[in-house]
Amino acid sequence: MKKYAAILSDMEQKIQQGKFAPGQKLPSVRDAAAHYRCSVSTVTRAYAELERRHAIYAIPQSGYYVVDKPMEEGDGQENGVIDFASALPDINLFPYLDFQHCLNKAIDTYKHHLFTYGSNQGMESLRHTLVSHLAGDQVFAKSEQIFITSGAQQVLEMLAKMPFPNGNEVILVEQPSYDIYLRFLETENLPVKGIVRTSDGIDLAELEETFRSGGIKFFYTMTRYHNPLGTSYTVQERKAIARLADKYGVYVVEDDYMADLGNERGFDPIFAYSRKEHVIYVKSFSKIIFPGLRLGAAVMPGHLVETFRHYKRYPDTSLLSQAALEIYIKNGMYERHKHAICNQYAARIRAANEAIQRHNKDGVIEAAHVASGIYIQLKVPHTVNLERLVARLEDRGIKVISGKKHYLSHFRTREKFIRISISRTRLEQIDEGIRGIAEEIKRNDSW
Repeated sequence: MKKYAAILSDMEQKIQQGKFAPGQKLPSVRDAAAHYRCSVSTVTRAYAELERRHAIYAIPQSGYYVVDKPMEEGDGQENGVIDFASALPDINLFPYLDFQHCLNKAIDTYKHHLFTYGSNQGMESLRHTLVSHLAGDQVFAKSEQIFITSGAQQVLEMLAKMPFPNGNEVILVEQPSYDIYLRFLETENLPVKGIVRTSDGIDLAELEETFRSGGIKFFYTMTRYHNPLGTSYTVQERKAIARLADKYGVYVVEDDYMADLGNERGFDPIFAYSRKEHVIYVKSFSKIIFPGLRLGAAVMPGHLVETFRHYKRYPDTSLLSQAALEIYIKNGMYERHKHAICNQYAARIRAANEAIQRHNKDGVIEAAHVASGIYIQLKVPHTVNLERLVARLEDRGIKVISGKKHYLSHFRTREKFIRISISRTRLEQIDEGIRGIAEEIKRNDSW
């Protein structure tokens, strides 16, 4: 056995046996090299492989630590259930110890400042950190334009009620779209209009006509990894939407909540193409770290800052969470975790695509190819009763979401589909789940 393999095997065995406890710091690379009587590069390679296997994790300028594996009984997975319904992140991928380190460091760094009320715009040092963080996604903004919020939903609700300089009142939403926001708009009796979006995109001619004559205050859109479609706008569509917004004075609320869950290079949001500051950029951190942190960010055009500040009257996010996020981003942990979770989700999406090809040879399911994110839309024949399909899948231990909930109540131009999410589905469950979905759809005697 090669020296590298022998070291890797020995370290894994010691971790499994508890000789290196969860959270314990491992010997330095030099100490380990001396212990194993090998080169530093051999130990570095072994540590890198252990990190790739999620057995250990690194903290810059500190060293390597053993990952604290969550208890099986608390992993959120029901025995035998294939969960294609939940959009929550996989808790087994949460960076518990990394973030615990950042929380401790935040307390040491900011001390009593963390236990005041703070600013309703958010912690100043975090906003400065986000200036460079957002620039990596081609969102160039000053810290004064950035608001830290308790998630993306809060921003969307305030924008719906806030007056805009164009004086218009109607909110334009894609159909289908984010169901919780649709229910909020309907419950509040706000003027809302739908426009069809499919896996092939949006009708730009219809969008222009709606912008021109529809009295639109803003257009709410999910640029990439759309919920529930899973697809993203092309660069041509993003440029066109920005151009139309500038031309007709309509604002775009760009919900880029999935920005960190893809491996695409050079994906510039609509925000990057607007020349007249007609795009509000919204980002969530809940899909990449912990949903319970309730942290998001909104980038406002300069002329909307004071109006939005008026509607966001008080601070509503923990300063401790904000400070920990700042440290998590600045020390490189965020970027490293982002790549790790992207790779995990990409593997699951690939498995889902391959399973659809395997079990759908007769074409009873229509699915667009999705390479990133967590959602896939599965269109079914018109003869299928969605409620019965969802119920029968539930009986088989397969949870999915009906596409009906993603439309406005009065919107009639609908596709018949179910939405699946791979965020909480184990890799080894995906083929069985897709096979079960295909089998139930083919059972025409039940419809």
